[in-house]
Amino acid sequence: MSTASDKKLLIVNPRGFCAGVERAIEVVDRLLEQHGAPLYVRREIVHNRSVVEDFLQRGVVFVEELEEVPDGERVVFSAHGVAPSVWADAESRGLRVIDATCPLVTKVHHEVKRQVEVGSELVLIGHAGHDEVLGTMGEAPDRISLVTNVDDVAKLEIPTDAPIAYVTQTTLSVDETAEIIEALRKRYPGVIEPSKSDICYATQNRQDAVKALVKEGIEFLLVVGSQSSSNSRRLCEVAENMGVPAQLIDGPEDLDPGRLAGVGWIGLTAGASAPEHLVQAVKALLEAQGWPAEEMVTLQEDVKFRLPKELLQDS
Repeated sequence: MSTASDKKLLIVNPRGFCAGVERAIEVVDRLLEQHGAPLYVRREIVHNRSVVEDFLQRGVVFVEELEEVPDGERVVFSAHGVAPSVWADAESRGLRVIDATCPLVTKVHHEVKRQVEVGSELVLIGHAGHDEVLGTMGEAPDRISLVTNVDDVAKLEIPTDAPIAYVTQTTLSVDETAEIIEALRKRYPGVIEPSKSDICYATQNRQDAVKALVKEGIEFLLVVGSQSSSNSRRLCEVAENMGVPAQLIDGPEDLDPGRLAGVGWIGLTAGASAPEHLVQAVKALLEAQGWPAEEMVTLQEDVKFRLPKELLQDS
């Protein structure tokens, strides 16, 4: 059993909101300030329960598909991006679109279109059903094959001598993706790779920070984030793959004292869509239970994305 003298809570930075999430949330905040409610948003603006519930209380109407939005209304596309067919539907309905797609997701869409134009077959490394994957595959549904693991690479029906390129979902595990990419290289020696990794800078930085926590000696990792958040789940997997148990929690209400019994050093981080106030609430509860907190900084982030021009031009 741990005693007070050997308890510690290491809170790592970078954590929490990335630039794309900050931008998407600011888009909705500004539109509510400028135009009031109701404001329609296609799918969850970001994958976090707390953020979505806050916006629901402020009059945001989240819809699964555009058919739920009245003709001519204003609608926000979420940070995860959408397929061209969704854009076409919005235009045909006279909807006023404000695009909150993360610029790093937009980069992947552009890469798909470039490769299709030169005649390449596409492989998308990602998780089936994720909003980002649905949007990316929609750019060329008859030319993109989805792979989620190394075994899927062997099942691809693309001839080994065909021109082929790959892109990735931005919120994947860096290590797991590297294994899939290596399998692609072996089966398709001429595979065209992105000029720069598609995995989001924030996703990579937060995974690297978790690795640093494990190396520092934590015995348990808490990740603040929702189950719908791919990058948050990947943070748990990083720790678990290094032999440290981890738990994904939406906030302090999800803390299980039984899982922490006997634990000395706890690591705490947050996924890229998790608000900082939830981290602070978890910190306060753990401090009250005897884990003094320390900040651990692995690097400083200074990335910012400009707001969509549609918002800046709107009045």
